[in-house]
Amino acid sequence: MKQITVAMTGASGAPYTLRLVEQLLLSDIQVQFVCSKPGQIVMAMETELKPGSSPQQMQKDMCDYFDCATEQLHVYGKEQWHAPIASGSSVSDAMVVCPCSMGTLAAISQGLSNNLIHRAADVVIKERKKLIMVPRETPFSSLHLENMLRLSNQGVVILPPNPGFYQGVSSVQDLVDFVVARILDQLEIDNQLSPRWSASKE
Repeated sequence: MKQITVAMTGASGAPYTLRLVEQLLLSDIQVQFVCSKPGQIVMAMETELKPGSSPQQMQKDMCDYFDCATEQLHVYGKEQWHAPIASGSSVSDAMVVCPCSMGTLAAISQGLSNNLIHRAADVVIKERKKLIMVPRETPFSSLHLENMLRLSNQGVVILPPNPGFYQGVSSVQDLVDFVVARILDQLEIDNQLSPRWSASKE
């Protein structure tokens, strides 16, 4: 079974995270999920999912929310250094940081490993797997852009959540799906979340 790590930080954008995890689970992918404390706060503020504070309770709450087996969704706290994703011997096929705060972006760009999110990203980079960063900030400072360029030069995909409108938008969910579809495309996972651009479209 393909394995993908999804990390959530304290930037706004929890609906992107939950929709992404949902689609990965529906695609029969094993998800390794890690969330910072600020990320848990944001999730409770922005979605109907109010996860417990411990990784064990959060895993139960998320499995109930997505109606999935615990074998398919593993949840870790950012201080759980014994998690498989902390080692290159058990690296995921890919990793997505969604949403990504500027603090997390800076730490990963500098190769720091202050917590499990940073370490897991560092492992993915060193093992030359795909890392996708979804930076949620506006406007970007020169420092933010320099950090993104440093990561891009290492092969990291920088994917700001900038939804298009050409497909016709009737709800916030349409905007969320546009961004998540682009993430899934980068992961090479087939999806029909959002209409594709067509040159014949009038």
